[in-house]
Amino acid sequence: MPKIEKKQVVVQEIKEKLNNARSIVLVNARGLTVEQDTILRSKLRAEGVDYKVYKNTMIRFAVEGTDFEPITPHLAGPTVLAISYEDATAAARIISGEKKSMPVLEFKAAVIESTLYDAAGVTAIANIPSREVLLGKLLGSLKSPIASFARVINAIAEEKAGGGGAPAEVPVEAEAPAAEAPVEAEAPAEAVETPETEE
Repeated sequence: MPKIEKKQVVVQEIKEKLNNARSIVLVNARGLTVEQDTILRSKLRAEGVDYKVYKNTMIRFAVEGTDFEPITPHLAGPTVLAISYEDATAAARIISGEKKSMPVLEFKAAVIESTLYDAAGVTAIANIPSREVLLGKLLGSLKSPIASFARVINAIAEEKAGGGGAPAEVPVEAEAPAAEAPVEAEAPAEAVETPETEE
């Protein structure tokens, strides 16, 4: 295959990946050992992130006319391209986490959700928790007021059942004797009047 056709194949490969990408991160990974590189790739792959070395010219052609084109000025020197498809911050977060044990890793720039970030910006983005963690925190914060509300309702229900039940029965019992009393009083009154009328 002629050289130009090989380049076109690589550019097309990158373009296809960018079609579904939510973010791309440019990394200088020069100096990584084979073992470190294998560990990093494995962790990124587990989070659905593509991590591959491409020539800057190939990346430049691939991003042309896309939301990722602003990354072009940062395509200089050794470049590894990390592409995230689901969690936009996954690549930045994982690479940042590995920088402690792999200090040679350097962010160059990134385009995340159509916004360009320099190295400092990528580092800041890397500190944002994953979507799952954020959703977990949100659910936790929503559950707290609901649980408190449920406890209050339960306490009110228990109070009404315990304290309000007895008084509710008392008036019913009190009314029954009151209703019977007039009936008993009327009967003797009629009996007394009848003899008087006969006399």
